[in-house]
Formats: sequence, structure tokens, C-alpha cells
Amino acid sequence: MKRIFGLAAMVLTLTLAMTAAVPARAADTDASKLAVAREMIGAWKAADWRKVADLFAEDGSLRSMMVEPVTGRAAIHDRIAALGKGAPGGVVLDVSHIGVIDGLVFIERVDCFTYNGHAGAVPVVGVLDIQDGKVQEWREYYDRAQLLKEMGVTAP
Repeated sequence: MKRIFGLAAMVLTLTLAMTAAVPARAADTDASKLAVAREMIGAWKAADWRKVADLFAEDGSLRSMMVEPVTGRAAIHDRIAALGKGAPGGVVLDVSHIGVIDGLVFIERVDCFTYNGHAGAVPVVGVLDIQDGKVQEWREYYDRAQLLKEMGVTAP
């Protein structure tokens, strides 16, 4: 009987040791989601368009509600980098409120920028679905006509 208990204890010990050796996937906590969002905010300010794109999942989506969504990290990078040429000083996301509700990050902010010589500021609410440390979907809500006016761009 002692042998059986000894063997069981050894098997349990080995099982626990093997489980500990396998790296656990990081849990998506509110704090980790907010950290990704803040990293994204910093990348926009630094005009680091590669980092902005890299914070998206490979099949992530950027969706400004008034236009068709951009899907896929490469396509997101291309879109942001093209727009970023007009704003080489970056875009300051002046956050007034940020938090997690039902697993989604909500950011109420004013985006401040200089685009091709036109200084602008536009109020925005962004909703980010962040999983496994990457943005799966970023939905943006703002007045498109105001954005284009602030950018000095004529609406199509």
C-alpha cells in the first residue's frame, strides 16, 4: 500500500512539474488590455506607424464607422503609413476617459494633429477589442466632415 501511495505521489509531482514547465498564455485582464491601448496611444504620438500596425492581430480590423473597414495588419499599416505622411509629427490622442466595459476598451479623446500644415483637433470615441495582447478590432466614432475640415481636405 505504501508503494502505491509513493508511486501516486511521484506521478503527481511529475505532472505538476511538467505543467509548470509549459508556459501559460497570458490572461486578458483589464490591466493588460489598458496597457496595450496606452502603448497604441504612445505609438500614434511617436508617429511609429509600424508599431501601430504591429499592435493589431494579423487579421485585425480598423473600422472608422463612416468608411469601409481596413482588415489585416499589412493593409492597416499601409493605410496608416499613407495618412501618416501628412502628419509626420504624429497624432496626439488627448485622452479624457479610458476604461474597460464588458471586456472592451473605451477611449474618449480629442485627436490633435497637424496634417499637411493644417492644425486640427477632433473629438473621437474609440472602442478596442483586445485579445491575446493584440487589437482584434478598433472601431472609431467621430464626425467625418469635421475631421476632413480639420485636415484641410475636401470631402470626396
